Amino acid sequence: MVEIVEQLVRSAGRLADSGLWHEAERLWSEVRRLRPDHPRALFALGAHALKRGDIADACALLRAARAAAPQDLIVLITLSAACRESGDWAGEQEAIEAALVQDAYFLPALLAKARRIERQGDALSAALAYRNALRVAPAEPHWLPALRPQLELARSVVERHAEKFNAHLQGRLGELLAQLPASLAERWREAASIMAGRSRPFAAECNQLHVPRLPAMPFHERSCFPWLAALEARTDVIRAELELLLHTQRDQFTPYIAYRPGEPVNQWQELNHSDRWSALHLWRGGARIEQNLIRCPRTAQLLAAVEMAQIGGLCPNVMFSVLAPRTRIPPHHGETNARLVAHLPLIVPERCELRVGFETRHWNVGEAIVFDDTIEHEARNDSDELRVVLIFDVWNPLLTPAERTLVQAMTAAAREFA
Repeated sequence: MVEIVEQLVRSAGRLADSGLWHEAERLWSEVRRLRPDHPRALFALGAHALKRGDIADACALLRAARAAAPQDLIVLITLSAACRESGDWAGEQEAIEAALVQDAYFLPALLAKARRIERQGDALSAALAYRNALRVAPAEPHWLPALRPQLELARSVVERHAEKFNAHLQGRLGELLAQLPASLAERWREAASIMAGRSRPFAAECNQLHVPRLPAMPFHERSCFPWLAALEARTDVIRAELELLLHTQRDQFTPYIAYRPGEPVNQWQELNHSDRWSALHLWRGGARIEQNLIRCPRTAQLLAAVEMAQIGGLCPNVMFSVLAPRTRIPPHHGETNARLVAHLPLIVPERCELRVGFETRHWNVGEAIVFDDTIEHEARNDSDELRVVLIFDVWNPLLTPAERTLVQAMTAAAREFA
């Protein structure tokens, strides 16, 4: 009889996997007739009863399945659903807690617990429970279809709670923030956002050289770069050379993202070999691009007065960066926090912005900004026109001259080793 039961179990499983529920249920009933305590048959019959709305039978069958397999997580979470449908709130809670005793990180049970708390009207506790569930969930592309609606609900509840909490904190801090300089006020707005769960702390993540103990500041103060004002004053000169290049030599602007076949492109799939983000390089990886420097001699002359970062094989990089209409550069990190990246905006329509970590800024023509690109950052052009900025590398002003020499020596040694 054991062999007959196993054959029936395999056949019923195949039918259920094919969506042939009625045929599968008939075979599960035969298994139960031969083995009244067969846990898989009891569970399958209970799940089928729940699916068709026969709640009383579902509860009875699933309780029998639990008695036969008391540690089965799927049985427990399905029993909790049947109890909920029957109005047995205590039974629902007991089954959920029993599942979490077996596995405190069992995602369906964490979601069921949060949903139960939400039904009771405790918005704060529900948000915290949903947040715990999201923390153990895989990344969104790997969400199971069966759990996706619940995870989307969890995310929306957590986001609503975070927005309300953040608004409350910002309201309470408003008068104090108004008394601070803008850069310090932004720090405390970010602190409130992190406390509320609306955002996360952003740290420097370097693809190559990471200098420890440098503060991860998204934007650096203009006062650290005394040559900046003189460059800004010649924005019209630089922009005139750029516009001539765009008009006469547009084909010299090449895609900024250009991975070779077989290389992993990760977040760059959409922009790989695309003119939606293109550039004309004047310096690249520390090397001069002579033919392009000749094309814009006034710009080259002005850049000679800029104290650019000199790190062999890495920087300076200098380019006219062109972002096409309706284009977004996805979040990414730079190579080293020993250097910073400067933007001199040249052509900036409305609805263009740069986010570095928590802080988002809009470009204004002729007003340079300097930021740490090893902090997660992204840019977007939501307008119907081109956005163009001159991008170049400068030293992190927190490094001493001796440390700059160490940066150069370390990167040279790394190239030598490679």
